[in-house]
Amino acid sequence: MADLVKDSIGLKTPLETLYPFPIPMLSEAHIHIFTAVLTLLLPLATAFYIHYDYRAFLSLGPGGTPSTPLGYLKIKLLSILCLRDPLRPLPIPPHFRPQKGYLNDGTLLKRPGTKPVVQGIAPQRQQTQKSDRIVYARLVAKIKEVARDPRNCLLERTSCFEKHSSGLFTSIPITRTCRGEICHAHPSDGSMHMTLHPADAKLVLENGWGERHPLARGGWCRRFVPKEFVLIYAPRDEIEVDIMMRIVAASIWWVSGIDVNGDEDGPRRKSADVAAVSRAMEGNECWACNAHGCSGSKVEKMTGDA
Repeated sequence: MADLVKDSIGLKTPLETLYPFPIPMLSEAHIHIFTAVLTLLLPLATAFYIHYDYRAFLSLGPGGTPSTPLGYLKIKLLSILCLRDPLRPLPIPPHFRPQKGYLNDGTLLKRPGTKPVVQGIAPQRQQTQKSDRIVYARLVAKIKEVARDPRNCLLERTSCFEKHSSGLFTSIPITRTCRGEICHAHPSDGSMHMTLHPADAKLVLENGWGERHPLARGGWCRRFVPKEFVLIYAPRDEIEVDIMMRIVAASIWWVSGIDVNGDEDGPRRKSADVAAVSRAMEGNECWACNAHGCSGSKVEKMTGDA
């Protein structure tokens, strides 16, 4: 008697009606062959993936992690801890003071166009919509102009986070980052890393001008980057250079308390919230320079070619 199966209303239907073709069954020999093929192919596929992924890691260029197999292994281990959604803003605790940052809703417009492709952890690099040489040179000139004003208490050194590019530092840090580093630029694409007040970082993310660093999650990861560490997308024209400089000013304010857009004459007045900022960040220093050192071998200057 043919095998029967119950349909949806409880009636029995011959199995041959549902499956008119014979169902092939794997023999023991076939299973052994299949297992042997998998045993041979899986290591090859794994080796190919590792080779391709390692080449992609090297293609990001020099950064905070050595471009070596050991550096690659370190990044793969750190990827376990990465933020799953770097576009989700950092929450501001209700007891955090000050609650308001340097920027306001009218400071940043929505960034036109689509989001650029960003890859990597350390280094983290923008792969599309990069700055051209003229735009990047304009950005560098603007940063150097701000740094030349002695009232701003700024200086240019080798980036403590990147170790292969030039960074902007304050000589009077109040928000503890790696040796007072405010930001650094990436000549290879025109993007920048910087530390921002969580409220300013929220505005940046919501308006499409950047994203959080994959390791900017606080806790143990503070030994690599601060919780408030963000990537600002590369400017594509002079208008976007001006917008980026507004964000740089917010980063300077957060790390040093100085408003570079303050008084035209006389000494720069520190923000009224400077004391509150210092108290809020007490004990939250990024120890990246202590754990990994702050000097690099070959320094990629901020004025390098884009």
